[in-house]
Amino acid sequence: MNDTPEKPTAAEKAPAKRTTTKAPAKKTAAKKAPATKAATKAVAKKAVAKKTTAKAAAEKAPAKKAPARKPESRTAVVRRARRINRELAELYPYAHPELDFTNSFELLVATVLSAQTTDMRVNQTTPRLFAVAPTPEDMAALPPEELEELIRPTGFFRAKTKSLLGLSAALRDRFGGEVPGRLEDLVTLPGVGRKTANVVLGNAFGVPGITVDTHFGRLARRFGWTTQEDAEKVEADVAAIFPKSEWTMLSHRVVFHGRRVCHSRKPACGACPIAPLCPSYGEGETDPEKARKLLKYELGGQPGQRLKPPADYPGQPAPPMAPPAAAS
Repeated sequence: MNDTPEKPTAAEKAPAKRTTTKAPAKKTAAKKAPATKAATKAVAKKAVAKKTTAKAAAEKAPAKKAPARKPESRTAVVRRARRINRELAELYPYAHPELDFTNSFELLVATVLSAQTTDMRVNQTTPRLFAVAPTPEDMAALPPEELEELIRPTGFFRAKTKSLLGLSAALRDRFGGEVPGRLEDLVTLPGVGRKTANVVLGNAFGVPGITVDTHFGRLARRFGWTTQEDAEKVEADVAAIFPKSEWTMLSHRVVFHGRRVCHSRKPACGACPIAPLCPSYGEGETDPEKARKLLKYELGGQPGQRLKPPADYPGQPAPPMAPPAAAS
């Protein structure tokens, strides 16, 4: 018996070939492909949704404000304010009270009537009124119905009638039929507040006063002279900036500018000579051509407010009121 181990054959020597499973792998890949496409679509949908959400959020979010302007020093505010006053003096050398009057009583009555209407409408109304009642005594004696009819064109004629009858009687009974020349006396009269009193004092008695009407208050805030809404607080803030000698004419210039250029809803910024000094430039129309079309009264080639304006007024006088139509 031969004990020598037998040599393995070639077939036995060669390692067994491994069976590959490439085909099934391909099958698996094929099965996974649809899942990958679905995932891609889901991711794409999420991205679109995220982008849409971000866009909506951006639209909802308030626009970023321009960086706040560095606050002016008190000295800078005063210097700029006084320069604006000088510029307005050059622009309106003819600035004046825009109510027609020949004495302090007429000015007082006209100022009371000017509430909630234009000075032009008051000026068109007062000739008939003063022809009938030229003095406090005459006006206090008028029947309320007659006075109401005379001042009806100015609006709020019932309330104004009450004020005129009351102040006329007070002038007759307490002041000898004369308009007092002191603020503390004037404000005791029915229908007379600080604004009306300052108009009368400044223009009939030569006593300096700041007239804070809607135009003056609006421009004082736009110019940065005050942040107050209350008329008395505005008056106090402005009075602290300007010398007393300027108060009355400052009032006329600012009111003139507010009526002609710096309107409430759409200021004519592009036609404003003091635009470089105004911290509120851009609130209104900045295109020069469009802005020029917004100018009013003499600056816009239209009649002024007074039927009898001062001699140096460069515009046209206001037309008188048309006579009432005859009853048919």
